[in-house]
Formats: sequence, structure tokens, C-alpha cells
Amino acid sequence: MKRYIIDHFEGEKFAVCEDESLKLVDIERSKLPKSAKEGDALIYENGEYRVDKKRTDEMKREIEKLMDDVWED
Repeated sequence: MKRYIIDHFEGEKFAVCEDESLKLVDIERSKLPKSAKEGDALIYENGEYRVDKKRTDEMKREIEKLMDDVWED
């Protein structure tokens, strides 16, 4: 099992993703679930990519907490 985070999309063809070693890799957009969007966590397992909703939500909460801490008075 490999894990990625979608950093951004390059047109209609590729998703630029960060792997677990923080290296950027291009993944063909056609291989991702149609619902995948920037910031989503992905799992690659058994030849398929899927969105890891739980990890995506965890990362979103972590970022929101960091933003709240930065903007606190």
C-alpha cells in the first residue's frame, strides 16, 4: 500500500502528488477516482487508487487548527 496527497492538477492529464517521502510524482488523472480533488489523501492498493476520506478529513482539521493558532489574539 502506498499513500499520496494530491498537490495540484496539471491540466486534464496529470495529478501532481506528494508521496510519503515528500517527493512529487505525476499520476495519470484517468487512474484516479473522478471525485478526487486537490488536498485529498490517496491510497494505492491492489492496482487501484482510492480517496482516503478519513485521512483527508484529519489533515483538514489539522490545518484548520494551525490556522486558528496563527490567527489567535
